[in-house]
Amino acid sequence: MKIIVPMAGRGSRLRPHTLTIPKPLVPVGGKPIVHRLVEDIAEVCTEPIDEIAFIIGDFGTEVENELIAVAASLGAKGTIHYQHEPLGTAHAVLCAESALEGPVVVAFADTLFKADFKLDPTVDGILWVNQIEDPSAFGVVQLDAEGNITDFVEKPEQFVSNLAMIGIYYFKDGNRLKQELNFLIDNKIMKGGEYQLPDAMRRLTEAGYKLKPGTVSEWLDCGNKEVTVHTNQRVLENDWAKNRNLVHEDLKVSNATIIPPCFIGAGVVIENSVVGPHVSIGAGSKISNSIVHNSIIQDKTSISGVVLRDSMIGSHAVVIGKSNDLSLGDYSNIQV
Repeated sequence: MKIIVPMAGRGSRLRPHTLTIPKPLVPVGGKPIVHRLVEDIAEVCTEPIDEIAFIIGDFGTEVENELIAVAASLGAKGTIHYQHEPLGTAHAVLCAESALEGPVVVAFADTLFKADFKLDPTVDGILWVNQIEDPSAFGVVQLDAEGNITDFVEKPEQFVSNLAMIGIYYFKDGNRLKQELNFLIDNKIMKGGEYQLPDAMRRLTEAGYKLKPGTVSEWLDCGNKEVTVHTNQRVLENDWAKNRNLVHEDLKVSNATIIPPCFIGAGVVIENSVVGPHVSIGAGSKISNSIVHNSIIQDKTSISGVVLRDSMIGSHAVVIGKSNDLSLGDYSNIQV
């Protein structure tokens, strides 16, 4: 089994946090989004994962090494591929052409999910979907009487289905998908100036391939600050329910209360403060004389004299004073 992870997008909706690191490496619950994504996929796979192919922009050697380490943590080989132009989802997947062999999972790295089923390797393909109340802002699938996917509709103006594609797909035959992706590009089949993955999947269904929907029990978005903070909350609750150790033994606490679930990294100092619930604090950060709820604070950041909730604070930042509901990037300083 191979996993292909397109993640070359700019992540503009999550700025300023994505000005210094790619969105899939933003931590939720103390772990990068992309790391949690491939772990989620590994839980539903019935075959060993032998390669994870990451499709990136010019992210630098440090990021590439981190991604290879993510793959290694799951016993897989990590490979790096590049998408230099934003030419759409189909083009992005084809940038990892060498990985399109045998069974393949394609997972776009801006979403997390929970599923209560195991991937069936005997079917031609599976598209993970989620039932939503308003499908007009999503791409949805239509099914026939046997539960096979028959069509893909992007942002339908009139109701055709409430099964939204969440950006995770399984294909039994990666080579066959590769043929259809190349067909789109060779024949310049584009929408909005981009090559779209659903157009390749439509060609597969028209050729007789049976694509099935795979439903999820929970779909967690990481597209902007508000939903990422909510995703952090749900991830912490899930990890807490599984009795995972979320607090590093190197924590230094003085006259402070920690309300679980919280993730607290190595070397964190908390003084004269109330932290939690639903707070993630990165390694080497310091919280003093503050109240912090439902927030993400990254590495080596200092928070002092603050009432903070529903916030994201980057690494190496300094926040001093009275604040509430912030979205502050790396190396920022704010005094109120």
